[in-house]
Amino acid sequence: MSLRALDAEVKQYLTVTANYWAFTLTDGALRMLVVLHFHALGYSPLQIALLFLFYEAFGVVTNLFGGWLGARWGLNRTMNAGLLLQVLALVMLLVPAALLTVPWVMAAQAMSGVAKDLNKMSAKSGLKFLGAGHAQERLYRWVALLTGSKNALKGVGFFLGGLLLSLLGFSGAVAAMAGALLLVWLASLVLLRRDFGKAKSTPKFTELLSGSRAVNILSAARLFLFGARDVWFVVALPVFLGTQLGWSHWQVGGFLALWVIGYGIVQSLAPSITGRQGAPVPDGRTALRWALPLAAVPALMAVLLARGIAPAPVVVAGLALFGVLFAVNSTLHSYLILGYAREDGASLDVGFYYMANALGRLLGTVLSGWVYQAHGLTACLWVSAGLLLAAALISRALPRHNDGSA
Repeated sequence: MSLRALDAEVKQYLTVTANYWAFTLTDGALRMLVVLHFHALGYSPLQIALLFLFYEAFGVVTNLFGGWLGARWGLNRTMNAGLLLQVLALVMLLVPAALLTVPWVMAAQAMSGVAKDLNKMSAKSGLKFLGAGHAQERLYRWVALLTGSKNALKGVGFFLGGLLLSLLGFSGAVAAMAGALLLVWLASLVLLRRDFGKAKSTPKFTELLSGSRAVNILSAARLFLFGARDVWFVVALPVFLGTQLGWSHWQVGGFLALWVIGYGIVQSLAPSITGRQGAPVPDGRTALRWALPLAAVPALMAVLLARGIAPAPVVVAGLALFGVLFAVNSTLHSYLILGYAREDGASLDVGFYYMANALGRLLGTVLSGWVYQAHGLTACLWVSAGLLLAAALISRALPRHNDGSA
């Protein structure tokens, strides 16, 4: 590859990454804004969870059809469409407070869910094309860098959401984010290559569902992995920190922001962490090895809380350990899906995989509000441990380097 071609490729990678970063900031901030603002208005944990129901549900559909659209029309169009939809979703929340009813907010969250998964699917699928022709180690590093930096910025978004809510109020914070993201959208229209990610052969609508055994197995493991995280992280944890530990909005937002930032940093370092096990790049065996210890963390936390151990140190320390192990698991999956995806029209397989990811988040979000309201944080942790164990068992069937099926 010539230096000129490499420079163009790196520029596209940087454009995709910057685009994804900007979107992630507003996505994380909006999530924290909605949780804290509507909890302050007296909404129950289950009602808050329902506000995100369409956000996650529409993400399932978006990933399935978005991968097909990306392969057919180009990832530049799906990525830019995601940015514009997020601006419109933010504008929907600028109506007077009296009109911010549950159905209206759910509709805005539905649009935001479509936007987020269009943007994410486009960014992740794009790495398959930008990394084509390079060693798998380089692709793994690029995946880790994009995924890790994105989640670190999502943590900054949590912090930003709490900060903007304190300084500008709900409407002021939403207006500021809408204006900034509109500028990013305009820049992206100019900088992204027009044929970026477009399949050479026109994909058929019947190709929406993956025919790859490896992709299907990995998608099932991903569903349980993210359901296990969100069952206690999305609603239960912020509400628990505020009501049971007496933390302020600023403290809750800041703590979760630091957690997600640390989580993103670990994701960026995942190639160095997993490389110490001897394999140059991960395979199915690596995913299994990292899934098993992760399942033990929420179970141990639940036991300690049930025995009356002080909840603050249990939650803080347990969340830190959970974050490290979950970050590695998530990055492994993000790399493996690009390894398993087809060469032409990779967004079809990636979209199917992230459909399972969104389905897991939907499951975890609903369970987070319902289980916490009915039984508390300890029950959420036990459900998380069960889902993680299921993810580990499914990972046993993933291809390995020495079985000829990778």
